[in-house]
Amino acid sequence: MQSMEVKETKSSSGYGKPPWVFKGSALYQLHLVKAETARAFVPKEFRLVEAFGYTLGGFFLASYDDSPVGIFNELVVIAGIVWNPPTSCAWAARVLVNSDEACVHGRKDVGLPSQVARFSKRITAIPRESKSKINGFLNMIGVGTADSSPKNRMDIQVTEFKGPAATDICTINLGTAVPELNSNKFLGPVIRMSLPSFSGCTEYNPHLLKYSCQIECRIRAVQPAEVSGPSLPPKIDTEKSSECQSFDITDTTTREVRENERNLSISVMLSKPILALEFNCLKMQVEAPIVVSPCSKYILKRS
Repeated sequence: MQSMEVKETKSSSGYGKPPWVFKGSALYQLHLVKAETARAFVPKEFRLVEAFGYTLGGFFLASYDDSPVGIFNELVVIAGIVWNPPTSCAWAARVLVNSDEACVHGRKDVGLPSQVARFSKRITAIPRESKSKINGFLNMIGVGTADSSPKNRMDIQVTEFKGPAATDICTINLGTAVPELNSNKFLGPVIRMSLPSFSGCTEYNPHLLKYSCQIECRIRAVQPAEVSGPSLPPKIDTEKSSECQSFDITDTTTREVRENERNLSISVMLSKPILALEFNCLKMQVEAPIVVSPCSKYILKRS
């Protein structure tokens, strides 16, 4: 990718000045995603990192209890890994948030394909299972799993809104273990990492952007969440739409493209999981993006 002169983008007033800080917890789940599916989202400026027809995608499901706009939930659908020498980074296919302000900020300031959504949560108690002899021995030597703790199951149904239409995206089934009292070990070790990220090339921000994301959290491996697809056809919601939910009259081709992108995002969510990491005590600091270059597909449209 050819580098160009970079410049900082201006932020929306609601979020204040960067860096923007988010605190809460999250689940980062990696999936094997078909390269053909991922390429539909990745700009031509990048090369998709793939092997045997697959790339590493998945999702980032976060619950923020402190942010520039207060409490909200976020689901980032990750299409795959792209290569930008000398490093690689994840590319977001779709971002779903239950905050109008977060949606507008994501679209305009960070160049994310953000949409407003509803996160409907239901918790079901799971009977406690007795510890097996093998797992009991493993716990004695410090390498056992936390599966012997009592659990609840949380089902999170994610529904996207576009104007008066409400479309079910997926349901995520999480097993939530009850932590032992005064147990920092249960939450995993503290890690700090800096993740360079790229975004943009959307109808809301046609530039290719680059930004830095600093993360500090306690991390541990957990059982991958089960994801099921939509069960209901699109519904009509009569409530007043916000800026992010406004329904614009578009031609048939544009509507088909948007529907195809949504369906491909669902395909990413339903692909095979291989690893799940739970982020506790999460603190994420996002710097203001800089413009790297105009996006190729928008240059072609204007020419």
